[in-house]
Amino acid sequence: MNIVVAMKQIPDLQQIRIRNRCPVLDDVPLTLGKIDKNALEAGLKIRENAGNKGRVIVVSAGNRDIEETVKEALAAGADEACIVVDEAASDLESSISAILLAAAIKRIGVADIILFGEGSGDNYSGQVGARVAEILDLPQVGYAGNVETTGRTARITRVLEDREEIVEVELPVVVCILADINEPRIPSVSQILKAGKKHKEIIEIDDLTMETSGRRIETISNLAPETARKREPVNTCGALCAVLEKEGFWAR
Repeated sequence: MNIVVAMKQIPDLQQIRIRNRCPVLDDVPLTLGKIDKNALEAGLKIRENAGNKGRVIVVSAGNRDIEETVKEALAAGADEACIVVDEAASDLESSISAILLAAAIKRIGVADIILFGEGSGDNYSGQVGARVAEILDLPQVGYAGNVETTGRTARITRVLEDREEIVEVELPVVVCILADINEPRIPSVSQILKAGKKHKEIIEIDDLTMETSGRRIETISNLAPETARKREPVNTCGALCAVLEKEGFWAR
């Protein structure tokens, strides 16, 4: 069984600073999105439940740094990676991202389960998984909180607003995984060292004979919310209690 996990390279959200209400991305390291790591963990558990007879293959599109970033997934347990290199991949419109990922998946050949996070950690459009399913002409199941496989059938629990829904679908299938449904594993030192030796297929954007320059996202404004501070002086515990009570945050 080939389990394909799509993962996106994004800035480390924990290290982004705000200056004059604008995010400062200088020197912020790149990492794989948190929800994508949930999808990877789901894929690793599917492989384990199948007796470790399958392979987990990561697909991604990014700039030259993606080769280094994807080692996170290989260290966590993925067997190999297929990467499309495009220096402006972070600005691609979701329809083009889907085409690139679909092309990478076709290079792999047989893909039994294709896992996506419900949305990326930066733009969170939630469109790419469904678009890839359409391009590959595969069924797609979203809001997945659990995925189990028996033979050529996947049993997927969809977590909806007011209920859970269990869906059974024949493989191959595209599944969009919910955030925080599991705790992504932390690789050991030996796994990190071995990750660099695992196979990575690199696909240059020029090899795909497709034009992407006119289908990019331009961020016009990205401002943090303004914070209005009351600036009320508090010199004693009693004064603090009085201010909190006046603002409705505390009652005697």
